[in-house]
Amino acid sequence: MSTSALKVLVIDDSNTIRRSAEIFLKQGGHEVMLAEDGFDALAKVNDYEPNLIFCDILMPRLDGYQTCAIIKRNAKFASVPVVMLSSKDGVFDKARGRMVGSQDYLTKPFTKDQLLQTVQQFGAAAPSA
Repeated sequence: MSTSALKVLVIDDSNTIRRSAEIFLKQGGHEVMLAEDGFDALAKVNDYEPNLIFCDILMPRLDGYQTCAIIKRNAKFASVPVVMLSSKDGVFDKARGRMVGSQDYLTKPFTKDQLLQTVQQFGAAAPSA
């Protein structure tokens, strides 16, 4: 495993998106933790201490914006990059994501290259655990 391997948390209520992200990230040599909604993610963030988080916007119970805002309010995780995932590619969604602290935005469905490129982009800036 390369030294640039990161711990990546993928939060998405779609099993298909979670599985494909997991496969792509593992092929890229990264450790992957999956969460199916915001509450699940909040429990795992603390235990897993990811270097990077991908967070879906439209989820039941706690949406991506709320999840991101809660993660960013915790001083321990405030510097962890959060990338929003959405099937909508709207300016409003991107702006709202930035307001709650996300660093970037990836439109679904994403390719392996797009996902790994995003990881690489933020991997350099990610705090090491």
